[in-house]
Amino acid sequence: MKNNQSTILQKSPIFYDTFERKAGAQLKVTHYCPGCGHGILHKLIAEALVDFNVDDKAVFLSPVGCSVFAYYYFQNGNIQSAHGRDPAVGTGYKRANPNSIVVSYQGDGDLASIGGNNILQAANRGENITVFFVNNATYGMTGGQMAPTTLIGQKSTTTPRGRTVANEGYPLKMSELLSTLEAPVYVERVMLTDPKNITKTRKAVRKALKNQIDNKGFSFVEVLSACPTGWKKSSQDSKKWITDVMEKYFPIGVKKDVSEEREPTIVKRKTPKYSDFHKLLDIQSLNSLPDVPEIPKTQNISEEIKIAGFGGQGVLSLGYVLANIGMGHDYAVSWLPSYGPEMRGGTANCSVKVSSDRIGAPVVDNPTTLIAFNKPSLQKFEADVVKGGNIIYDSGLIDSPPERDDVNGLPIKATEIADKLGSTKAANMVAFGVYVGLTGYLSKEYIQWGIKHIIKKEKFHKLNLEAFNKGFEFGKKHK
Repeated sequence: MKNNQSTILQKSPIFYDTFERKAGAQLKVTHYCPGCGHGILHKLIAEALVDFNVDDKAVFLSPVGCSVFAYYYFQNGNIQSAHGRDPAVGTGYKRANPNSIVVSYQGDGDLASIGGNNILQAANRGENITVFFVNNATYGMTGGQMAPTTLIGQKSTTTPRGRTVANEGYPLKMSELLSTLEAPVYVERVMLTDPKNITKTRKAVRKALKNQIDNKGFSFVEVLSACPTGWKKSSQDSKKWITDVMEKYFPIGVKKDVSEEREPTIVKRKTPKYSDFHKLLDIQSLNSLPDVPEIPKTQNISEEIKIAGFGGQGVLSLGYVLANIGMGHDYAVSWLPSYGPEMRGGTANCSVKVSSDRIGAPVVDNPTTLIAFNKPSLQKFEADVVKGGNIIYDSGLIDSPPERDDVNGLPIKATEIADKLGSTKAANMVAFGVYVGLTGYLSKEYIQWGIKHIIKKEKFHKLNLEAFNKGFEFGKKHK
């Protein structure tokens, strides 16, 4: 009897119906060149994620190169990392979200080159992530330069006479390298040349993802894939070149598989509250100390502060104190120092964020408040301050005010005031007082109590409090 049922071929539900993120008018088709293996591998990964019912937990990491365009197609979590840094980003994301399925999708110019140490260390730690490594022996996206996997004799734009051992060394065999490590649970090399080998690739993809789902650790699948455009060959000739030439140096097959004997490992990590970070850093939380004053109710705020000056002016210390006080008030905080190699006497600045919401990144690009202790710092960061923001500057050291008329400029001779109190080192506390008095969201009483616990040297306690109070009164008057 004839079977009237028909099979409907359609995209995996994990793919977008229309590829709106892709440039051009053809939003129903991929951008990959004819004969490229990326599209096939995308399909195999998507199929496995859906079949294992983990597509809603999946996060696709894609760095630089053709691999980056995975976000055009996959309708799940996507993170673009810096060149070669997928394993590092994947480590952080997986540890913060242990129930997620992290897929690192990388090319040979990325993983085996600038990312070589990243993949080596992640594999050596046995991070519970899955890495798919597309090896097409060339920098395909940027014009066909030599990659770490380019074969001996193979011509590229940077090896027009062919790669030589004497000049460029041997191609890297990443699967063999990683399989020598103790931690990886599964390492295999496959290729996308014909239905038989695509079926083998499908099995490898599924096994690598299942290992992560089962919490067995690090899995690595290297995929030999054609790059007809980079190789300047037809699609069919490219597949034949993989079989006749590429596979001889990069033999396919399982390089390591201990998935059967590897016991699942579930690492439980407590997600800390913001006020717990002191404990993680082995620093006693302010609010765990005796006689802590009443903490005022948090307000709906998002403060971004840039503090800048010469090394030795207490720039980083001021940022550290401000972040600690903000944390004591139950705000989310971040403190990111930045300084030149010579530090003392050189330039220094720090970014501080204090927010009632979670903080995504610690860098302050457009401060709501700039605190500048010298003229170079004012000149460097003045233009970055948001319209209507504050610029607190040491007018004893800066002889010209801010040029902008759409910001609130507050000149105060912080260093001179601190000197009269006993030491110029307290100029940062004068500026801190100005900021607190001006903005009004931090408790003066809490700070007076907390400063002595944050700055450990008792001989500076009285000086710091006097300096803070002087600045506070000034800031409050100009609020």
